[in-house]
Amino acid sequence: MSCAVTCTLAPETWPFSLELLPQSTYVVGGAVRDALLKRVGEYLDLDFVVPCDPVEVARQIAKLYKAGFVLLDPQRQIARVVFKSATADFARTQGDSLESDLRRRDFTVNAIAYNPHTKQVFDPLGGCADIERRVLRMISPANLEEDPLRLLRAYRQACQLDFTIEASTQATIRTLAPYLVKIAPERIRVEIGYMLLAGHEGSFWLQQANKDGLLQHVFSHATPESYKYLIGVDKAGVRLAQIWPRLGEMLYSAVRPTLKTTWLGIAKLACLVDPNPEVAEIELQELTYSRAEIQAVITALKHFPRLCHSTMSLREQYFFFQQVGKVFPTTAVLSVAWGTPVEGIADLINRYLNPDDLVAHPVPLVDGKQLMSALNIPASPLVGQLLTEIAIARIEGKISTAAQALAFAAQFVKENCG
Repeated sequence: MSCAVTCTLAPETWPFSLELLPQSTYVVGGAVRDALLKRVGEYLDLDFVVPCDPVEVARQIAKLYKAGFVLLDPQRQIARVVFKSATADFARTQGDSLESDLRRRDFTVNAIAYNPHTKQVFDPLGGCADIERRVLRMISPANLEEDPLRLLRAYRQACQLDFTIEASTQATIRTLAPYLVKIAPERIRVEIGYMLLAGHEGSFWLQQANKDGLLQHVFSHATPESYKYLIGVDKAGVRLAQIWPRLGEMLYSAVRPTLKTTWLGIAKLACLVDPNPEVAEIELQELTYSRAEIQAVITALKHFPRLCHSTMSLREQYFFFQQVGKVFPTTAVLSVAWGTPVEGIADLINRYLNPDDLVAHPVPLVDGKQLMSALNIPASPLVGQLLTEIAIARIEGKISTAAQALAFAAQFVKENCG
């Protein structure tokens, strides 16, 4: 193992002491693969195979360091210790040896073990060579069939690692693709989510996964053209971000702090579901997307066509911004992906990015209580209508003060409400 890899997996960087692990403990899986690739993440995710009592080892570490302890699988003796910036999973060796354990895994690059005590690498399946070749190669078709999510995971890992999928492995995936229907939708959604986050590479691998038969039952209304639009969304996002860096920040930010999906990811989801918002809502519910994500996709589907086909009056712009709200960046990138010239929506983008623009971000001249008091009217939908008409009159330059707003409202009531 190279010095760089040793440093990446150096126990000195762990949140607990190496001395608490038995001598024949090995680090396995993605942590070893990433170390060989010199990939360093902000969060440390370690998987250990321990020859005996892995649950007790994990429990002692959690107790000593006041960390979180989770018993993941009591029958298979798998436990997790959760630290502030790291997670460590502990499991018993599956099978009668470490090699038999590694042979149960998905791809050779994930079947490499490292002993932190001796600093020795155990690579019985040629995973290190495949890492150098940057290729994902299955260990066996039976392993993929055992957990069909591994079929989709191949595309996600190829995307994240910038790998290719070895030809016979990809052929096997095509053959086993129907087995993916056995997997819970939420597990599939997580794999798709990683690719939605990964820019052009993620769009390419989603497109490839669909060609290989993995996504037809996931996005049943998507066509090959739908997947081509994913690339268009990525290109539109890059172009808009170059012109308006602030808009780019919004596109690549999360819909909510608790979600990983970005506003650009929402645009991609909108490409893959049925264009009918009611049908799309059902699709996304079945895939267990959150209410916030579903609502964002539906809003984008309903309103982005407005940007594609016509110019809007100030009044129409006002209602458009009120209806799309914070989904505006998604509607903008979708419209450009669908062929709308950037120049055609530049004014709307500038309005949205200007917090003082009264069309995109109206500031009331008066509130409902002032209206009810001045006009002697009860609380009713009329109050909301008046507030809207006042806001529009203001952006059209007809009024500019609170007194003018009240006078305008009184005249509106007289002319429209008797």
